[in-house]
Amino acid sequence: MTSTQDGSVVIFGSGLIGRSWAMLFASGGFKVKLHDIEQQQITKALEHIRKEMKALEQSGTLKGSLSADQQLALISGSTDLKVAVEGAMYIQECTPENLELKKKVFSQLDLIIDDKVILSSSSSCLLPSKMFMGLKHVKQCIVAHPVNPPYYVPLVELVPHPETAPSTMERTYALMKKIGQSPVKIRKEVDGFILNRLQYAIISEAWRLVDEGLISPSDLDIVMSDGLGMRYAFIGPLETMHLNAEGMSNYCERYSEGMKRVLKTFGPVPDFSGATLENVHQAMCARVPADPAHLAARRQWRDECLMKLAKLKSQMEAE
Repeated sequence: MTSTQDGSVVIFGSGLIGRSWAMLFASGGFKVKLHDIEQQQITKALEHIRKEMKALEQSGTLKGSLSADQQLALISGSTDLKVAVEGAMYIQECTPENLELKKKVFSQLDLIIDDKVILSSSSSCLLPSKMFMGLKHVKQCIVAHPVNPPYYVPLVELVPHPETAPSTMERTYALMKKIGQSPVKIRKEVDGFILNRLQYAIISEAWRLVDEGLISPSDLDIVMSDGLGMRYAFIGPLETMHLNAEGMSNYCERYSEGMKRVLKTFGPVPDFSGATLENVHQAMCARVPADPAHLAARRQWRDECLMKLAKLKSQMEAE
């Protein structure tokens, strides 16, 4: 990619997720307009993006074929929403996870957009049927839920409103592929979408096992990081089943009775409070103290690990 793409992308909200989206679209050669209500927020976001892109370039992990300066030249900011959306072909909303706030944002956008632009939300669990209810451009609306941090984790869940046009899904899917993400099509909305439903199932059982005193919080995390997580970094649970026997049918023949027996022993949904919360919190703080400096340093380490893993995955796929 050596030239810019047709049509600009608008990022509504300049927080952590908005900045990451801006960097992703710029890496794909798109002109990006970052919108926020305060100029100070935009200035701060642009400076953050500049520092991050320069650091990525120095470490050889900057995405796309354009230099950091070329990508930075594609990103601008605007506090005027009408100016920001002019000429846009795609708008990615990145405001806090609050239904009333998001409905307000989309009703504002609904009044000023044309019939071609895609209206997309970064929401992690708010249902499209609630967010986009009553909009005249509802056929152009979709959720494109990234995984935090989006620049380092490529998955994007595409979730339609019941009235979302198939072309909106297809265009969003193609756009995500173009900027190097890994989009998945969710056929109809479901509470929590797919990633969080899977994540919550793991969190729930992890919490119960610690609560019952069967394992320490730190050992529980090792089961995932040095066990299941290593396997799932490259293949999912269904392919794992397929490979762990002579195919899926054989796996179910062998193990379905055991799976059903164990699953019946799972307890109720935990309330994530009380003595177990204190136990888990203390264990996590022993590993990473819960002050801003330690958390930020650990997040940076995590992001570097994710970037190296992504690089390894792309090498493995190319071989």
